[in-house]
Amino acid sequence: MSEARTKAALARAVAPELARAPRSQRERALLAAAARIRADEGAILAANSRDLERARAAGMKESLVDRLALDHDRLFGIASSLEEIAGQPDPLGRVLDGSTLDNGLRIERVTVPLGVVALIYEARPNVTADAFGLCLRSGNACVLKGGSAAQESCLALVASCRAALVEAGLPADALQYVEDDAGHTQTQELITANGLVDVLIPRGGASLIRACVERATVPVIETGTGNCHVYVHESADLERARAIVMNAKTQRTGVCNAAESLLVDRAIAADFLPDMLRDLTGAGVVVHADEETLSVADDLGLPEGSLVAATEDDWGTEYLALEISCRVVSGVDETVGHVNRYGTGHSEAIVADSYEACEAFLAGVDAAAVYANASTRFTDGGVFGLGAEIGISTQKLHARGPMGASALTTTKYLVRGNGQTR
Repeated sequence: MSEARTKAALARAVAPELARAPRSQRERALLAAAARIRADEGAILAANSRDLERARAAGMKESLVDRLALDHDRLFGIASSLEEIAGQPDPLGRVLDGSTLDNGLRIERVTVPLGVVALIYEARPNVTADAFGLCLRSGNACVLKGGSAAQESCLALVASCRAALVEAGLPADALQYVEDDAGHTQTQELITANGLVDVLIPRGGASLIRACVERATVPVIETGTGNCHVYVHESADLERARAIVMNAKTQRTGVCNAAESLLVDRAIAADFLPDMLRDLTGAGVVVHADEETLSVADDLGLPEGSLVAATEDDWGTEYLALEISCRVVSGVDETVGHVNRYGTGHSEAIVADSYEACEAFLAGVDAAAVYANASTRFTDGGVFGLGAEIGISTQKLHARGPMGASALTTTKYLVRGNGQTR
């Protein structure tokens, strides 16, 4: 049996024990994991330093290096996130609805764990701890497989978390980590481990997600890439719009809720775009502009190379870098059509003072999170009060948007009788 299936089988074997573990025991394990991570700071940061050295030597983009990097503050933030998860309401055993039939049968629908959750992700060590924490909070065993660039960091975090499970009297096998392999054999084994894995959650770039969705035989929750738009309506406060666009694009470029496309209403393009383009290019952003935007920019004296002609491909591109596409549009209806055609169903925003325009955009855009007069950067489990997230689902079945512990549960019916027959 392959490493991936062997580890999935180990997780499957202890999943019932984890599902039965009382809330207090699961919370003790989460708090112990936070303490262990803080105590193991030296070993974890040393492992991360080795990962960073290899990543830079291999020419990894700085935006991706930023995702990989850990320091004291980020590591202690990971520990704090586990403590926040421990303090959340228990997602298990909640009675969602119930009734008593005429024959006296009492029926309740309650929340229960999914069982074994597999997560495949790229070079983001924090995902290791977040996934473990959310799976443990929801009573699930987990099988993790991170990207090779973060392997030493992930293994160090896993060691701390497995030790915490044992400390709390829970089986260490509830957390498994499958090491990366060059030929992706283990990935294929994991995503086809029917009977061992209950659900697969891929978290990463478009190619990783597409490969998992197309090749997996186990159920998949698709976490989407983020080709996120900010639309500036003709009624917008232009200063506020500039601030929102700059935050959405430049606050942190290598994340899925960063803005990748700016749509500007034709009625205000001549007034809004000059200052907006100066702001963006002054921050080092390369703007992939349509013809109307290029025309407005002709006499602005922008830095050389900061403005390039957009192609059709740019409208669907998630840059994850200091780049943005820019297009002039006419009204809400055209904008909604553009966003629904080229967007990835992640996070979309309108900036407008018109209530009618905001409501039309909110109703018309098909995405997990739709904003009026706020940055797309808020789509995040922690910001939404989930403590952490295992991913941001862009599909509509089972879960949509940031997925916390409650998204890792399903339901079953409890039917209590006193001898009824049919």
